[in-house]
Amino acid sequence: MSSASPSHPVVAVIGGGPAGLMAAERLAQAGVSVRVYDAMPSVGRKFLLAGIGGMNITHSESAEPFLGRYREAAPWVGQWLQRLDGPALRDWIHGLGIDTFVGSSGRVFPTDMKAAPLLRAWLKRLRESGVTLHPRHRWLGWDGQQLLFDTPEGPLQTAADAVVLALGGGSWARLGSDGAWVPWLRERGVEVRELRPANCGFTTVWSDHLRQRFAGQPLKQVIARVIAVDGQCHERRGECVVTEDGLEGSLVYALSAELRELIDNHGQAELQLDLAPDRSQSQLAQLLALPRKGQSLAAVLRKRAGLDALKTALLHECLGKEQLAEPQRLAAGIKGLSIRLTGTRPLDEAISSAGGVTGPALDEQLMLKNLPGVFCAGEMLDWEAPTGGYLLTACFASGLVAAEGVIRWLGASSSTSTNDNA
Repeated sequence: MSSASPSHPVVAVIGGGPAGLMAAERLAQAGVSVRVYDAMPSVGRKFLLAGIGGMNITHSESAEPFLGRYREAAPWVGQWLQRLDGPALRDWIHGLGIDTFVGSSGRVFPTDMKAAPLLRAWLKRLRESGVTLHPRHRWLGWDGQQLLFDTPEGPLQTAADAVVLALGGGSWARLGSDGAWVPWLRERGVEVRELRPANCGFTTVWSDHLRQRFAGQPLKQVIARVIAVDGQCHERRGECVVTEDGLEGSLVYALSAELRELIDNHGQAELQLDLAPDRSQSQLAQLLALPRKGQSLAAVLRKRAGLDALKTALLHECLGKEQLAEPQRLAAGIKGLSIRLTGTRPLDEAISSAGGVTGPALDEQLMLKNLPGVFCAGEMLDWEAPTGGYLLTACFASGLVAAEGVIRWLGASSSTSTNDNA
């Protein structure tokens, strides 16, 4: 990068989400002049929206299973978490004057469940440390060695001694994460994997009856299973929602990586649902074999198997008449109802994205090998994780790692310059 000031280094942080703001804080602590640029009217827009239903900041899970949530990227993300893991992130939040608690699911929340107070306290501390925020500055790439921005006052060109790119992935474009940066980095020889939906809904083909009668209704307390491409069985318990053309919600999001890979490889994915997770198949078969005494199948399923109208409708949707009529086969269907998924919902509807700048394109400090002085952090990197605090934790941690990489790089550059002058 071209020098902004030979005596006092200036670092441009592009992207005002958790990764970018964490990088800005660490840089300011090191005495660096930090300018944060964001395309939106204010920073942290996606962070705030994600916290509307309750700001799940991290997870209390122990280190080994926590790290396993990052799948094949676990060794890479694990390096970031050595600098800032879940407990350390909670301590950092407490340092802002925000208390946290652990929910029944192990998820960690601010005591008031809101993102806004946390963000306000954080921005106050950043401003007091000298960080300057530049909203409505949409990055347009480079013009030679200069950073180019579109601003309300027109095009802006500026220089920096180092740059942290924290541009987000490709989901929620209305909040700034539109993936527009992908071709700009590829043009400069940076390897970027295609951005794909993660923590997303999936499509299937429902009957008119199911779609018209049950779209939008929650499917509560089921176990979802999927046999991944590598043959491993992944299983989660929770809830999801039936949509007009498929399924979405936290239970489906937790298995989205495996389901997406199956669709990529085979054109479809099979999701198995256990509609009665607290009853065994043999118990169900015995109860369903008892005389009905004039009761309808729906009444029997409700009273003996604990199935509501939506679960009963799914059985009619996916099982044939012979299966519904035979207690053993019906019990097997209840414990392993197969739903054929045909695709993902669009990237812009996903909570997050997979793909991005690949690990080999970066050094251990998250600096682009092809662009010395340019560092990357957050969701624009090639990793993914389920919801539950894992996404945010890794974003925060990567921002810290990138900032510390900048500090080392500036120090090395300064030493080289001093030696050259001598």
